[in-house]
Parts: sequence; C-alpha cells; structure tokens
Amino acid sequence: MTHTHVAGSIHADATSRAPSWLALPEDVNALLPRLWSANAAKDADGVLTVAGMSVTELADRVGTPAYVVDEADLRARARAFAEAFAGWEIYYAAKSFLCTAVARWVSEEGLGIDVCSSGELAVAQRAGVDLRRVGLHGNNKSVAELRHGLTAGVGRIIVDSFDEIARLSALAEELQLRARVMVRVTTGVEAHTHEYIATAHEDQKFGFSIAGGQAAEALAACHHASWLDLVGIHSHIGSQIFEPDGFEVATRRTLRLHADFAQSSGVELPELDLGGGFGIAYTSADTPSTPQALATALRGIIDAECASLGITVPHLSIEPGRAISGPSAFALYRVGTVKQVLLDGGTSRLYVAVDGGMSDNIRTALYAAEYSATVANRRSDAPPALARVVGMHCEGGDILVRDEFLPADVAPGDLIAVPASGAYSRSMASNYNHVPRPPVVAVTSGEVRTLIRRETIEDLLALDVG
Repeated sequence: MTHTHVAGSIHADATSRAPSWLALPEDVNALLPRLWSANAAKDADGVLTVAGMSVTELADRVGTPAYVVDEADLRARARAFAEAFAGWEIYYAAKSFLCTAVARWVSEEGLGIDVCSSGELAVAQRAGVDLRRVGLHGNNKSVAELRHGLTAGVGRIIVDSFDEIARLSALAEELQLRARVMVRVTTGVEAHTHEYIATAHEDQKFGFSIAGGQAAEALAACHHASWLDLVGIHSHIGSQIFEPDGFEVATRRTLRLHADFAQSSGVELPELDLGGGFGIAYTSADTPSTPQALATALRGIIDAECASLGITVPHLSIEPGRAISGPSAFALYRVGTVKQVLLDGGTSRLYVAVDGGMSDNIRTALYAAEYSATVANRRSDAPPALARVVGMHCEGGDILVRDEFLPADVAPGDLIAVPASGAYSRSMASNYNHVPRPPVVAVTSGEVRTLIRRETIEDLLALDVG
C-alpha cells in the first residue's frame, strides 16, 4: 500500500461519496456484533450498554471522553488464545494496551507478556507477573533497559542488531547473569497491511535479514557468545493481517533458517516465535479469523514444513495484542457541534465534532485507519446520513471516523461510541494542544471501576518546571 499524506486523503474524500465498503444501513441504530465486545448491546431505547451498564450512566459518572473496557470480554479473548494454542506459549503484546489491571488479567488467564520498554516491564512487575514469562523487545534497547531486563529475570530478550548482541554480551558478563535470547529476523514477506505497520519487508528498522545473510550471522554470534543462551528465532510480519498466506511464507523461510543453523552448528534451536499481528474488525469490511482457526492454520503450516525439512517441531509461541485488547473496549465521546458540508455532485456530509480527537486516537490521522461509530444515547428514526466524526484539535487531519452513516438528526449533546478502540488508542495517546488524556474504566456485571484515572491540567503543569 502506498502511503499518502493525510491531507491528500482528506481532499480526495471531500469530493466523493461513501467508500465502496460502507453500505447504507437498513437500521442506522443497529450494532454490527463483530465490531463490539461480547457484552455490548443496545436496549429498547437505543441506549448502548456494556456488561449491564448504560453509557448514559457511564458518561454521568466518569465523563467524556473515556475508554470503556469490557473486562469479561478481554479475559475471554485472552483465554480463547490460550485454549486454541494449547501447548504453545502465548505472550500478550503489551504495546497494544497495558496497565496494571490488564497485565494481571492476562496473566491470570494463562498468558505471558511481551514488553518493549522499561516502562512496560515496570508495569508487569507491579502487576506481579511471573517475569520468566516476559519477553523484552525493541530495536534500540538502551544499556539501562537491558540491565533492567537481566536483573529482573525476564525469560527472553529478543535481540535486534549486532550492536545489541555485543552490548548485551558485555552486560551479562558484567552482571554474571546469563541472558536467554531470540534473534529477530526479517523474512521479506510483504504483509497485506499499511506500510507503517508492516514489519517483515527488507527496507525497515526491525530484525536481521534472512535473504541478506545477516540472520545467519546473528545466530552464530549469539551461539558463540559466552554469556548468551540462544534459544530460538523470532519473526513478526506486521499488524492487521487477515490471511494466513503471509504467515505461511514467513514460517517456511524461518524454519529453513532454523534447519540451516542446526546443520551448520550441530544445535537444533528449541524455540520459534511467529509474532502477532492478527487482524480485528474495525468496520463491516473486516472479517477476522478466530483463535481456533488461526491455530489450526498455523499448526498445519508448521507441521508440514518441519516434516519436509526433517526437523523436530520447536516449542512455539505467538504474541497477540490487538486481537485481545482491541475489540474489548470502545471510546465514548460527547458531540459538541454538527456541520452540514456540501460536496461536489450534490451530495453532503455531516461533520460531527466530539470532545476528543487525535490526542486520544492518532491511528486515523497517522495511517488512515478506518473506524465505525454509533449514536449511543438514544434511538433515532431519522434517515442515515454520511458523516465524519472529527476531534477538537487544531488540525485538519484530526479525524476519528472518516466515513460512517449516522442518524441525520445527530446533535450536540449526543453520545458517540467508537468500537474496537482498546488497542493503540490509549497507548499512543498524547497531550497535543495540552489536552489531558482520558481515563480507562472497566465494566463488569454492572459495576464500573477506574483502571487509569483521567489526567488533569494540574498533571500537565506539574511536569512544567520552567
């Protein structure tokens, strides 16, 4: 996919009708179940509820904007991966969303955790996670981060450069602590996703190239390093992937590397990690797989390839993040203004401005991600109107939902809910325009509790020591 500047997309969309994938709804009030958590529904009055609590009550109690997590749904998704991939190690990708409660939940459901910084590792420690089931990622880990990982006793460190191999070797010797490492490789697979979230093609920052020979060199370097215990190979091909084809090609190339290393070194590595990137439904155009279907497909690919190569099937692991946290939460906003904008060709679009924006979800502006939305506080008998949900920031690209049909009578004061907002919304949130970040609240059996409190202006000023 070729990335274009977001302004180009905006100007192009301004002269077009709804995109081809967005069908005119029969009922503009209805929810598409696969976009929402299992315990989200609308009552007879059209009010969105989650786990027995209405969003009108939620908005009164915690304010807007807010991220609303269905705890039972998130736990069930974590458990579904653990059950479908029984015998594998499942590491929850913390970068999708992490707080102390979520780290504890996924750990209780049988998952390990994949962290990418000292901050994420500190949250896992605070949650009481078994650090032997924590993996430390990152393409440019500092000495301080490596020291933190080693002294904390993380179960594996995924090395990403020759500089890091040397740095980690020296540090492990200094600390007299052996480091269990995996080598991250790039397989040259072009996953069918946006270029900013595709991570296995050659021209990018992650990993060692298999085709270029660096991956074999990195394996040898780790194998011969006195204080490193090389346990396996790690591959991650990108995010929002729906088809198994990319995993099939990447697995074949990774297992060939595994077999070649065994032949050259006399050592068959015990582990292989296939990464994550399993897609979720953000719109009606998305059709994600279930954990069980993914497990069946990946097992078939690995068994066939290992048999072909004459090697033992290694101990396998994957790293789902978005597939667990994403559908389990929605973002809740309140409408402030509505504008009717006339487009060329006699069509029009409603611009619906809410009290959040690109500071609480940057994905639409960053790489043209698509989302859906619903009016959440009432049922409407008005016809559907093509709408664009935008934020309150001083940017033309401040868009939350680029194309959606909302009731034509959407008005200031209405609540808008955006499903599948659990992954990469709060974790990528910022204080742009000095706007405090929203809270994260969890709802279970009609009860709500705060996981991350709402930031305040006082919080922002406390960091300003000038």
